[in-house]
Amino acid sequence: MKKKRSLAIFDTSDFPVGLMRTGIFRGTGADPDELKEKPMIAIVNSHTDINPGHMHLREVAARVRDGVNAAGGVPFEFNVPAPCDGMTEGHEGMRYVLPHRDLIADLVETHVRCMMFDGLVFVASCDKIIPGMLIAAARLDLPAIFITGGPSSFSVRFLPSMKASVDHKDYTTDYGAKLACATLATCGSCEVMGTANTMQCLVEAMGMCIPGSANVPAFHSEKLLFARKTGMRIVKMVEDGLTARKIMTREALINALIVDLAIGGSTNTTLHLPAIAHNLGIDFPLSLFNEYNKKIPTLCSISPSGPHGMIDLFKAGGTMGVMKTLQNDLNLDCLLVNNMKLRDILEFVLIKDESIIPPREKPFQPEGGTVVLTGNLAPEGSVVKQSSVIPEMHTFTGKARVFESEHDALLAFREKSIADGTVMVIRNEGPKGGPGMPETLAITLALDVSGLKRVAMITDGRFSGASAGPCIGHISPEAFDGGPIAAVRDGDEITIDIPARSLSINLTDHDIKKRVAEYKKPQREVAGSYMKRYIKMVTSAAKGAVLRD
Repeated sequence: MKKKRSLAIFDTSDFPVGLMRTGIFRGTGADPDELKEKPMIAIVNSHTDINPGHMHLREVAARVRDGVNAAGGVPFEFNVPAPCDGMTEGHEGMRYVLPHRDLIADLVETHVRCMMFDGLVFVASCDKIIPGMLIAAARLDLPAIFITGGPSSFSVRFLPSMKASVDHKDYTTDYGAKLACATLATCGSCEVMGTANTMQCLVEAMGMCIPGSANVPAFHSEKLLFARKTGMRIVKMVEDGLTARKIMTREALINALIVDLAIGGSTNTTLHLPAIAHNLGIDFPLSLFNEYNKKIPTLCSISPSGPHGMIDLFKAGGTMGVMKTLQNDLNLDCLLVNNMKLRDILEFVLIKDESIIPPREKPFQPEGGTVVLTGNLAPEGSVVKQSSVIPEMHTFTGKARVFESEHDALLAFREKSIADGTVMVIRNEGPKGGPGMPETLAITLALDVSGLKRVAMITDGRFSGASAGPCIGHISPEAFDGGPIAAVRDGDEITIDIPARSLSINLTDHDIKKRVAEYKKPQREVAGSYMKRYIKMVTSAAKGAVLRD
């Protein structure tokens, strides 16, 4: 049994301090003699009672513990925070959600380095938690594996009035059903292809969980079975020396990008994939999204891009079914946590419903879901989920209506002062200016229910993965850093051209520079010392909003 790290705790040759360590460890009820022989496995759990995506993870982690014990390891569990994006929408709490990603990565890295674990099992479901854990795995390069919490079921599935859809846009007059498309009936992550389910899919796509496990619903008995198998697998990974960086290669990240485009994944992956790559020492520019979105179709019609939900995707074959369909586009030599190559797994994968996972030549949409737009308004890039934008709005020119915050924009909706033909510009919501790059889901929902047909929104903030419509985020550089979005004034003409991958304002470079120099950014109070440090350290959204080393 390989025990490269934890032996440092139980080695008593450095008398007397070694005996002290062993004596303290006896207080846990563990047997130091056993631990000298067996690997010490960390179960990194994000269980919390306040988040439905994570409320069931105590039981999932218990099955992981059973598996570790059965395979000859010794498990020790610790927890990380698990914020819920949905519960923080529309108030100050949202500013603290994205910063959790890097905080979680730091917490895991420092604790694991401190306590000398031999291997790691990550247990998580939702948005910033999974990316934070992946970043930690990249930094530590220890044997590591994930068991995801799985999706929930929306309440609409239990209504007699349910159509063949879990998307609220398909229930125009049935407001009970419409609300049920946003109400969770079970534990698990929200059933749409938001950031939570996107990242669960990408964990599997990059080989970091047992194949077939990521999309098992939170309430399904197979989730517990896979949790036990995951606990058993990590012990074997320690024996074999199969570490995270042997799996999380550039090719594996490209596979994840391809799957992301095919499933109509969250625009937040343009933050998380580059951040994971950065911590692996891999170059992963935003331009890769445009390089692949013309090659890879949006294969699946998962809400908010279409009518289906994550349970439909699971029943049809899940992430592995999508990868089976796209196997000619993928790097099939990538290694997975089960020490097999992707090609060897896909040979046995079955697609059970082609209406959910269609053949490659019959996709939901001909191009990949996420698109990066550049131009004189976003020199470093901006992001839109084209799979959820109606074709008539793929090209649009309108007059700017400028807001210095999400709050001001919401007030305009309440006052019904937004008119068709408008491009809403919401600035000072970026990583530094927000601070924390809060989601503006409240605005996209207001736009959706307003009845307005030709209104677009652009922001240096970001959106929920569940957002839909002509909403462009991540404009970089942000207003706080003197980006061109700071130059926009009411009435300026802005052109969005998704086919041309362009976002521009009808101003000369001279006018933009002059206006930016004249712009006085609003002064906001920042609560908490961590956020003050975050503002000093965070980089552009175009670079994944990573923190400077």
